[in-house]
Amino acid sequence: MSNNPQQLRYSKEHEWLSAAEDGVSTVGITEHAANALGDVVFVQLPEVGAAVTAGETCGELESTKSVSDLYSPVSGEVTEVNEDVVDDPSLVNSAPFEGGWLFKVRVAGEPDDLLSADEYTAFSAG
Repeated sequence: MSNNPQQLRYSKEHEWLSAAEDGVSTVGITEHAANALGDVVFVQLPEVGAAVTAGETCGELESTKSVSDLYSPVSGEVTEVNEDVVDDPSLVNSAPFEGGWLFKVRVAGEPDDLLSADEYTAFSAG
């Protein structure tokens, strides 16, 4: 059973979103998604300055089992990418909610379909 931090919100594509600080939120994938992927060996993240759209593909995660699309949970502009994850993709598996975050985005529009931690836990349980 995944331990989903209560302060985050979640997409049905298994991304998490932090509360905005100065209009900027952090995005990553959930522990559930990281476990389903298996050992992540490569990440392709959006470029700084790129516009992302809620629910649209903005990168890829490649594991020993498969390649999965990365979706943005919100619309906005990418302000930072986690170079540590680019250099060491296993951080996605070992610390999905801490050091394994993927990118930061200046939020332009937040969808109303993001889930609370409890809703996401129930959703990901099937």
